[in-house]
Amino acid sequence: MRKFNIRKVLDGLTAVSSAASASSAAQQQQAGNRETEIQETLQSEHFQLCKTVRHGFPYQPSALAFDPVQKILAIGTQTGALRLFGRPGVECYCQHDSGAAVIQLQFLINEGALVSALADDTLHLWNLRQKRPAILHSLKFNRERITFCHLPFQSKWLYVGTERGNIHIVNVESFTLSGYVIMWNKAIELSSKSHPGPIVHISDNPMDEGKLLIGFESGTVVLWDLKSKKADYRYTHDEAIHSVAWHHEGKQFICSHSDGTLTIWNVKSPTKPFQTITPHGKQLKDGKKPEPCKPILKVEYKTTRAGDPFIILSGGLSYDTVGRRPCLTVMHGKSTAVLEMDYSIVDFLTLCETPYPNDFQEPYAVVVLLEKDLVLIDLAQNGYPIFENPYPLTIHESPVTCCEYFADCPVDLIPALYSVGARQKRQGYSKKEWPISGGNWGLITQSYPEIIITGHADGSIKFWDASAITLQVLYKLKTAKVFEKSRNKEDRPNTDIVDEDPYAIQIISWCPESRMLCIAGVSAHVIIYRFSKQEVTTEVIPMLEVRLLYEINDVETPDGEQVPPLPTPGTGSNPQSIVPQSHPSTSSSSSDGLRDNVPCLKVKNSPLKQSPGYQIELVIQLVWVSGEPPQQITSLAVNSAYGLVVFGNCNGIAMVDYLQKTVLLNLGTIELYGSNDPYRREPRSPRKTRQPSGAGLCDINEGTTVPEDRCKSPTSAKMSRKLSLPTELKPDLDVKDNSFSRSRSSSVTSIDKESREAISALHFCETFTRKADTSPSPCLWVGTTLGTVLVIVLNLPPGGEQRLLQPVIVSPSGTILRLKGAILRMAFLDTTGSLVPPAHEPWREHNVPEDKDEKDKSKKRRPVSVSPSSSQEISENQYAVICSEKQAKVISLPSQNCIYKQNITETSFVLRGDIVSLSNSICLACFCANGHIMTFSLPSLRPLLDVYYLPLTNMRIARTFCFTNNGQALYLVSPTEIQRLTYSQETCENLQEMLGELFTPVETPEAPNRGFFKGLFGGGAQSLDREELFGESASGKASRSLAQHIPGPGGIEGVKGAASGVVGELARARLALDERGQKLGELEEKTAAMLYSADSFSKHAHEMMLKYKDKKWYQF
Repeated sequence: MRKFNIRKVLDGLTAVSSAASASSAAQQQQAGNRETEIQETLQSEHFQLCKTVRHGFPYQPSALAFDPVQKILAIGTQTGALRLFGRPGVECYCQHDSGAAVIQLQFLINEGALVSALADDTLHLWNLRQKRPAILHSLKFNRERITFCHLPFQSKWLYVGTERGNIHIVNVESFTLSGYVIMWNKAIELSSKSHPGPIVHISDNPMDEGKLLIGFESGTVVLWDLKSKKADYRYTHDEAIHSVAWHHEGKQFICSHSDGTLTIWNVKSPTKPFQTITPHGKQLKDGKKPEPCKPILKVEYKTTRAGDPFIILSGGLSYDTVGRRPCLTVMHGKSTAVLEMDYSIVDFLTLCETPYPNDFQEPYAVVVLLEKDLVLIDLAQNGYPIFENPYPLTIHESPVTCCEYFADCPVDLIPALYSVGARQKRQGYSKKEWPISGGNWGLITQSYPEIIITGHADGSIKFWDASAITLQVLYKLKTAKVFEKSRNKEDRPNTDIVDEDPYAIQIISWCPESRMLCIAGVSAHVIIYRFSKQEVTTEVIPMLEVRLLYEINDVETPDGEQVPPLPTPGTGSNPQSIVPQSHPSTSSSSSDGLRDNVPCLKVKNSPLKQSPGYQIELVIQLVWVSGEPPQQITSLAVNSAYGLVVFGNCNGIAMVDYLQKTVLLNLGTIELYGSNDPYRREPRSPRKTRQPSGAGLCDINEGTTVPEDRCKSPTSAKMSRKLSLPTELKPDLDVKDNSFSRSRSSSVTSIDKESREAISALHFCETFTRKADTSPSPCLWVGTTLGTVLVIVLNLPPGGEQRLLQPVIVSPSGTILRLKGAILRMAFLDTTGSLVPPAHEPWREHNVPEDKDEKDKSKKRRPVSVSPSSSQEISENQYAVICSEKQAKVISLPSQNCIYKQNITETSFVLRGDIVSLSNSICLACFCANGHIMTFSLPSLRPLLDVYYLPLTNMRIARTFCFTNNGQALYLVSPTEIQRLTYSQETCENLQEMLGELFTPVETPEAPNRGFFKGLFGGGAQSLDREELFGESASGKASRSLAQHIPGPGGIEGVKGAASGVVGELARARLALDERGQKLGELEEKTAAMLYSADSFSKHAHEMMLKYKDKKWYQF
């Protein structure tokens, strides 16, 4: 443990200019004599950055596989990601370095391994026997494109079909090619004049491993005899083939075609199909062929002992069903069930009781992978109900627009949210257990509750339990239900501040202790919610309308006098009203017919039934002013102890007493300064000067030096919560897509808007407001985009009934502090260096009348901030920690001396800064636009961590990145997935234990019994010694130029780890071959690996460049 003296730290700071350092050194000299030393316990060794888990639906899925013995599901995506799912709570994310799309996945069933085939013609073998799966081998095909793979159960030989129509065979132990190749021209009829097309299917006859069924796209199917190396039968059809499936007895197979038909073939009758079915075709009279339908993309043929087989297919709908949703069809005996899906089907798999293809399959469920969802259908129950999905795959149900993360919450919060959320669950799910049940949970080494809140484009808010690296939805709140929905497009005059999603959530302010929730939406609306376990019906929704002006219009000012700098409570200079019971339309027009005094959304005027959970306390809306739409809200804060909510935008700031439902403060940003405005701006009327003018706000007094980058900062450039990046950072991002709202017909020029000073940070606290103060008092600290911090004093009436009767008096303190760059975050430390949280009320049930004793208690109860300093002497000082886009300062209070300063970044800007607790201490954590994550000690602002993590490639990351206590952080890594990470050394060390295990030792089920007669007469399954056919001694070596072997990063160690467990011969044989192969060809493989990585990097860079086009703001 080290002690820090202020003067010593100052000696080490070199980032300040000589003039500034000379003056601050003088300040420090005085401060140093006064300040007590604060012990700082955090050192750089407490910090380490690593990704922990990824939650949500795999973005842009492209492939699906299931291990029926291990009961593990794998999903591959178009960006080369691999997601593995076991029992609820067991999930894993891996990534192929190349970023190429996954086209197919094949499990080595019950072996703890998986083969992935990618669009860049590589095959990879993944070892799943370790908690973080790794690639053991890769094989890159140079001359042919991979189209289909097949790995028979309990075989080490993988069949790989190509675009040219050839089949190569790969040994999955050594990941080398066999010399045995099936060439397309040998497989098809010699008389055939055309190429049969790419391979779309490969499978072996369930009863005879020596016979391989090969499907070509053009419609030709060939049964190939592996031993004699010739075709036994050729089945030709004039419609293109999409998929093929066997009957388990090996005497019949079924093909799906591009005209919506299924053909069933008897193996020994190649001339014509045994049966042709058009599942969705209209049967025409006169015995004519049914009309063609859409292609059947996949078919599966599964048998049962007790009844009819199941034929399950996707696609095949008739062409006249325009607008019909994608369907999965289940044909069972004479019944045909058509199951509609919400999104298009990527792939599906039937889950069966046996892994053996030559036994009755006994299907029990179908996994359907959709474009944006994963659905499991129960085949055993009537009506085919779906299973309730236990994975957190609904993050993107409506696009995420913002999120907040709270670690170390009060322990009663999660049970409270869960109990109100449990009532929202849908009914009608399958009664059975979720069938994907493999793997084991990790150890829970973190015991503190964690909650993630996501805000969405449709105005909904979801609360998630994120404790111990899992994720589970607790409760969903729909904020839009307070507003009238427009019936049609013409009836949308009021929501036109944005094109669509007028209810989208922009900012969430939540007090976990009091459970007060406040949200700001894109239509310049703020809603305050209280938590209650009782259902209530609200007859009239409490509502306020606020007219927040930027310019002060002379016409509205009586006698031409300047508006007083601060309105007295209850009488504002700008009109605001509590809307009476009937909710009349407040629409009005100014003399020139411009819209005026109208909010963007219409609040319902009928009684609103509110379920247990979050219930509306007050709706606040900004209104149009003389044809100008209200500007979006840029900052928001709520305080349960004071009963206040405050919000600001690029026009100014408004404070509302939500207990008395009155507006206390409604000021333009310029008015906040009073006579202390350093920019000497003159208020002017927007109506008089219609012409664009460069004057006004940009006129900065020559004596004041404002750094150039302040004007470029992302928060001041666009006054929406959604940040705008400096143009040099985003060559491939469309600037138009980067703003919440479409361009408005504005009377204010764009230069004027850009230079407007928006409110960017708000913080309620109990501290010293002026230099002369001897005791702390309630106040509000306001930060702006021009780097100014202003302090507003709050004079609160006594608690109890008096709080509802007497007004709250608010007045500027005159205190002004300056930083470089827009203010992002403020916090306060006590004299020991501990965080002083804002004051809060403890939560109590609001809808139950209090008894007399409780009332007396609440009169006496004066909320205080729970802080170690509250018991100490009043005269002791505090420290304000202020973080801006460019720098951080620690200011001693009440003296207002800057005692520490750290320039965080010169060339970039901070996107998110949070003051967080870690290891019984606190620090400042920052995420910069240049991709760096940094932490600084408090109060001395020593750099403790600086790691380049990820470049800011899109706005989604900027909008959703947040840090929280105990070294946790998260951001939205794709439109459907949350990536969590940690910057705590301790969590990194414990992560291995916390992660679940995918592979668990399970006995492989016994093979089906052949039966007496089948054994006697030579029936039953025929086995094949594939080694004899495909091994080097029989087939020779494959051409070296055909494919190159690349050793994986999983390497020898991964296999050694696997071989030491309860493992079959496969892993041990792989290990022996591996070590021999490594000694023989190390140099060649290293070169190959380098070439491959360079190639994949260039492809990846190119794809990134093309990726972001034509997207909405929330899709970034």
